[in-house]
Amino acid sequence: MQAIVNDNAQYAKVVLAAGFRTNFKTTDMSAIFEDETHETQIKTAAETSMGTEIADMDIINIQALAEQVLSMTEYRIQLFEYLKNRMNAIAPNLTILVGELVGARLISHAGSLMNLAKQPASTVQILGAEKALFRALKTKHDTPKYGLIYHASLIGQAAPKNKGKISRVLAAKAALATRVDALSDETADGVDTTIGYEGRAKVEARLRQLEGGNGAVVSSFSNKNGGLTAKKTTTYTPTAAKPAYNDSNDVVLDKDVDADKEKKSAKKDKKKKKDKKRKADDVEEDADGAEEPSAKKIKKEKKKKDKKKKKSSD
Repeated sequence: MQAIVNDNAQYAKVVLAAGFRTNFKTTDMSAIFEDETHETQIKTAAETSMGTEIADMDIINIQALAEQVLSMTEYRIQLFEYLKNRMNAIAPNLTILVGELVGARLISHAGSLMNLAKQPASTVQILGAEKALFRALKTKHDTPKYGLIYHASLIGQAAPKNKGKISRVLAAKAALATRVDALSDETADGVDTTIGYEGRAKVEARLRQLEGGNGAVVSSFSNKNGGLTAKKTTTYTPTAAKPAYNDSNDVVLDKDVDADKEKKSAKKDKKKKKDKKRKADDVEEDADGAEEPSAKKIKKEKKKKDKKKKKSSD
């Protein structure tokens, strides 16, 4: 039965409806399955099954567990609807780009929508991978390319080698969309989701370009009822400018070269003259320095002679 019924909610409903294996043949399962082939497959499998009989106490516990599974499935659906409505009201542009669940995780991790809007695109890209980032910086390895944004549907569509590039582009567009959602006028009648649709179109165009397809960007000029009315813009292919050759410039260049040479030669002559003057001044200073010690020696000798004369007279 597990191979036939893959959905947990439908499996629990079958267990609650039929109970024992002997009751499968008489149980009506049209309310559980839309396709009748599943019902016939389950009934034939119940007849040919090799399973043992279940006690009354066991079937009570199994049906109680099935009821819990159904209640949790219903609660999950209600919670997702609530999250979808709240995200469309709080951050519609971010929801268009990354989805309700990833957008809610980003806002929760940042603390609030305003805190997320203050973050740059590089931080939004690796938000949720802080441990890996600091470990990479500590061990001098490659830093992570994505965090929570990895679970977005656009990154899931990309090839493994292009996931890093798409996550960078998507983070840049998500940062812009978050700022629009956080700082836009809340008193406006209709929510403007133009930047969300345009950003998603550019990310999809980048994805097609990396996969070798057409890289034309589909831009939305008018947003009607949440839909995208688009036109393909022409792609710009840059070409290098060819320098034009002008014969008249050669004469001007020659004149300039001659003038530069004359200026350089005049500067060299001035430098040589200055160097000669400096050398002459240095020689004079050395001569003066040599004369001074000789004059001092003569004075000292005179003083010594005078002292000797005084002693001899005494």
